[in-house]
Amino acid sequence: MARYRGPKNRVARRFAANIFGKARNPLLHKQHPPGMHGAKRKKKSDFGLQLEERQKLKAVYGMLSQKQLVNAYKKALKIKGNTAEFLNEFLECRLDNIVYRLRFSSSIFGAQQLVSHGHIQVDGKKVDRRSFVVRPGMVVSIKPASRQMKAVQLAQEYTSRDIPEYLLLEDDKSIGKLVSTPKMDQVPHPIQINIPLVCESLSHST
Repeated sequence: MARYRGPKNRVARRFAANIFGKARNPLLHKQHPPGMHGAKRKKKSDFGLQLEERQKLKAVYGMLSQKQLVNAYKKALKIKGNTAEFLNEFLECRLDNIVYRLRFSSSIFGAQQLVSHGHIQVDGKKVDRRSFVVRPGMVVSIKPASRQMKAVQLAQEYTSRDIPEYLLLEDDKSIGKLVSTPKMDQVPHPIQINIPLVCESLSHST
């Protein structure tokens, strides 16, 4: 599976937020947007607004590809009800994101690596597919042999992010559980995202 290797600080500056939760905020060094002379912001068209919301959503979940986002939208579209809520649920319940939310890794990119390298278990079985959707009641844990990894221990010791109310972390910090379905107003996005607008945008590309 492809992994984003581009300039992360540039993405953060584009949205004027520490979107990836880096310990060293990239905006402290350069506060202006990327581009020639700070790329002056212009009034966006409706298409431009939809595009920006879509790009923000892809970014907060680890620079998802357009194909991954469209696939999640198609799944949400098949369920009767609020498509935006279901899209939010599918993305938030991706295994790599749950690993990140449980503070097994200090970044979403580190969480992606933990999953793809086979360090994560779901209900006691290894799962190395980042897009695996965790369901309420499922237990997500770090493989016992991987719990002494330096990156894991540093994340557990120094990460101060609050764990959302729909997740439960055991005292040993290596085992967690999805206790309920994430609701849109419960998700701690680092930047405000208009998910209904994203759905409106995706409806024209499916």
